Amino acid sequence: MQSEKVRVKILWRLYRHRYIGGKHTDIKNLRKGFPRNKYDLIDEVINELIREGLLLVKPTHYGKQVSLNPRRLGEIRSIIEKFEE
Repeated sequence: MQSEKVRVKILWRLYRHRYIGGKHTDIKNLRKGFPRNKYDLIDEVINELIREGLLLVKPTHYGKQVSLNPRRLGEIRSIIEKFEE
């Protein structure tokens, strides 16, 4: 259950700031707002979202950048809305 909350919070944060497709943010920024003792769980959830194809990774010379996959936006919205209920 805890990982599901983290998953939704990450997706919601990216969606709210419109990090979709070409607009991306540093992968380390997704940890902000979470307690430090949860960073391992957050990294695990981020890697899971990447494997599922919900997050896109853009490697840059200054680190990994991530954004929401625009082709899966409908599915992302439904995940967020399902958790709000």
